[in-house]
Amino acid sequence: MNLANKENIKDKDIQLILGTLLRAGVIISMGIVLVGGVIFLIHNKGVITDYKVFKPELAKFSSISAIFKGVLTLQGDAVVQFGILMLIFTPIARIVFAIFSFLVERDYLYVLIGIIILAIITISLNGGLAH
Repeated sequence: MNLANKENIKDKDIQLILGTLLRAGVIISMGIVLVGGVIFLIHNKGVITDYKVFKPELAKFSSISAIFKGVLTLQGDAVVQFGILMLIFTPIARIVFAIFSFLVERDYLYVLIGIIILAIITISLNGGLAH
């Protein structure tokens, strides 16, 4: 009876950690986006942007390395995009943590399922599969 109670507490602890990880990831990414928006508005005060015409050649931060370079120079739009990247990677971090928790529990079927889900997300983030 005591062993089952310890396992339930362990499962509850893992769920608590996973929930806290998701909440913290969303709050941190929201803060980063907010700071990036403030920096962007400070650097571009009074500039009116025409959003009627889409110009993809003006996208300076189309890669992760370009976003990091922009964050290092404190460009507001790069900081906003970094916050969005943090928001994207929050559920990925949850999946990685879940895989490790399933490894600790020796539940190898769920480890395999988690790895498959992680592979699908990685492939889709890298552009998906071409036809």
